[in-house]
Amino acid sequence: MSTTESKNLYGILAEFKNPKALVDASAKVVEAGYDKFDTYTPFPVHGIDKAMNLPKSKLGYIVFGHALLGFSGAIAMMYFMSVIDYQINISGKPFFNAPAWVPITFELTVLLSAFGAVFGMFFLNGLPKLSNPLFEVERFKKATDDGFFVCIEAKDSKFQADLVRQLFEEAGATHIEEVYEQ
Repeated sequence: MSTTESKNLYGILAEFKNPKALVDASAKVVEAGYDKFDTYTPFPVHGIDKAMNLPKSKLGYIVFGHALLGFSGAIAMMYFMSVIDYQINISGKPFFNAPAWVPITFELTVLLSAFGAVFGMFFLNGLPKLSNPLFEVERFKKATDDGFFVCIEAKDSKFQADLVRQLFEEAGATHIEEVYEQ
């Protein structure tokens, strides 16, 4: 029994020669009905999200929610401190002095928006993910330099290794490789 037979198949990885070939292959993968796949490139490729039929990101809603939380939290905090908890009459100004609160309100809004963006991105991307079977594939190291890859995962409901291999061959893959979990 070889070492690859004792391991679980993670998916099939295909390499393409350029970004256009990758976009075309991604469209063919979607057309074939696969939904558990991803593309890997050394730089952003325009049109890949449309070819992969990706939904609009939820990150904007997360950032907006955190911005509202920062804004309302700043106003509530300063209102409580200045109007309810510790009233100090300074030069006859009103206790609810909104113009003086603008810098703190702005800063807390931006701060919580930034936290929402960073942690929302981590959450939506499933990070941190310290290990991936693709990292063990020698050719996959080209994904940071000049390689363009598509990987269809074995978890996909339509996955059949021979059909996936045939799809990649028809799409013009320059190299096709099975990837196994460690």
